[in-house]
This record gives sequence, C-alpha cells and structure tokens, in this order.
Amino acid sequence: MSEYQLLNTLYVQTEGSYLRLDNDTVRIELEKETRLRVPLHHLGGIVLTGDILISPALLGHCAERGVGIVFLDRNGRFRARVEGPMAGNVLLRQAQFARASDPVASLALARCFVAGKIRNTRHVLLRGARDSKSADDATALTAAGQHLEASLRACAAAADLDVLRGVEGEAARCYFDVFSKLLRTDLRTDFGLSLRSRRPPRDRINALLSFVYTLLTNECRSAAEAAGLDPQVGFLHVARPGRPALALDLVEEFRAILADRLVLTLINRGQVKAADFRTTDGGAVLMSDDAHRTVSIAWQERKKDEVGHPVLDADVPLGLLPQLQARVLARVLRGDAETYLPFLAR
Repeated sequence: MSEYQLLNTLYVQTEGSYLRLDNDTVRIELEKETRLRVPLHHLGGIVLTGDILISPALLGHCAERGVGIVFLDRNGRFRARVEGPMAGNVLLRQAQFARASDPVASLALARCFVAGKIRNTRHVLLRGARDSKSADDATALTAAGQHLEASLRACAAAADLDVLRGVEGEAARCYFDVFSKLLRTDLRTDFGLSLRSRRPPRDRINALLSFVYTLLTNECRSAAEAAGLDPQVGFLHVARPGRPALALDLVEEFRAILADRLVLTLINRGQVKAADFRTTDGGAVLMSDDAHRTVSIAWQERKKDEVGHPVLDADVPLGLLPQLQARVLARVLRGDAETYLPFLAR
C-alpha cells in the first residue's frame, strides 16, 4: 500500500482507498479493512492521488483544523484543493511574491535550483563513465563532469540572475555535448544528439526528451499547486503570461535523474525504436501513438521506484520528489527553514 507521512503531510496513492474520521484519527481503509491510522493533530496536509474517497466528516474536520486536502489525478496532475477559512496560503503566496520581487533573495534561491541541476547532471555523467565499456567515452564523460564541477563554482560566484542563467546554459551545453556517449554505440546513429532542439524537436532523442520534460513539468506544476504556491511566479525563470516559471524552477533539479535517465533506459533497452518516429515536411520529428504509450507507462513505473531522501532520511518514491521539494521550498518561504536544499542523487 502506498501511504507516506512526510513533512507533516499524508500521501495516499493506492486507488480504492477510503479515508474516514475515527475520533481525532484519520483511518485509511482498503476493501473494508483498516490499513493505517494517523492522528489528525500530526498532520498539516493530505495529498490524494488517483481515485480515492474521503468521508464528508473527515473533510469538515480537516477544514476546521486547517488541514488542507489536495486531489491529484492518477497521472499526478492537480485537480483541486479543499481548505478551511483559516488556510495560510495567502500568507505563503505573499511571501513567495515578495521573495520573487527581491533580486538578492531571488538569486539565492535560483542558485540552489541551478546547483541542484548541475550536481545531478554531473552525477549522471560520472555514473555513465563508470559503466562505459569504451575508454574514450569514459574519458569524455569524466572530462565533462570535471567541467561541471567548475560550473558549480561559477554558480556560487554568480553576481546576478543573468550571469547565473549564463552559467546554467553553458553547463547544459557541456552536458548535451557528451549526452550521446551515454547511449549504446550501435544506437547512436538513430538516436544521437547533435544539438538540443525544442520547438520543434529535430531528431528522435529530442522528441523523447521534450515529451518526458513535459510530463515532468506537469508533475512540478501540480506539486507547486499542492503546496499552496503560485506555479507561475518563479525565481530563476522569467515570468511570462501562461508560463509556469516556478514549476520550471523545480524541474531543473530533476531533469537528469528523472527524465534523462528514463530516456536513456528506454533507448538502450530497445523499448523505443527508430521506427517509432516520423519526420514532417517541416523537419519536426514526432513520436508515434505507440511510443507515447510506451513512454507514459514507463514514466508511471519509474515514479514508483524508491530512492533515499537525504534531508528526510527516508526512502520515498521518485514520483513524490517534486511534491516533497515544493513543500521544502514552502518552508523556506515561510521562514521555517533557512536555505532551500535541492534533491541530490547519490
């Protein structure tokens, strides 16, 4: 059964579960059997993923106690939030807006997102170097990892957001320059990456990356909503109408470890093949419906894998990482924690 109580939030992910009020306790039932009891006074929020029922009595009691309830669909997309009249999201968002309008405070948070991204991309490269069967590939991957170590120092020294964005862009170019060396040699003709292209993707691996990045962005947007944050007001990414800037901030630390590694696995294991793509007259490369289904299923399965969270000192599903990190960020914005600590792969 998938329930996790982390950062005073209860996460329920087993479809068919029913939550009811039992005195001052949340009782979780599955097929009419009690699976878990959690004292309500221990909780600051409840997040329900998929088709999960909750009793009206528990809804009302949570509203009175200031325990917010968030509903996500089975893909992790935000559906709704139920809160009582004393919910503190207005104060949280005021703190978010104030931080976003302060260049110094924004830079401090943006550094954390970029540092998390660079460290995790470096982790992927060095892991690839260790596993590589080619000495030349291993050397190139290791050299890129060393370059990213210099990027981390430049990140810490960045004087403003424009400089920091330049550091992030250069680190991304270094990473993608050797990205194809993480693929099996016999697959590099069909899936080699010469240049990161987005709108539209110009080759097969860019099409894959763009699709999985979209899935990840949806997860991070839902996570921001669930934590009571405004997903459009970020610190690293510039605010534009309709752009989920904060979600894109959160995406950065997860790109390499959640999205890129999944894409590499799908290609290297032959789960996605060159025949799963077509090229339009305009040069855009598109995935077939079957490929979309394959990737979507693999994404959902990948989210179930557990990983150690160094801050929480607990094993959590990968799919919960955006939710947890959004709540870590909310604690920083409220003043309950001093520094935002990005999730770093081990």
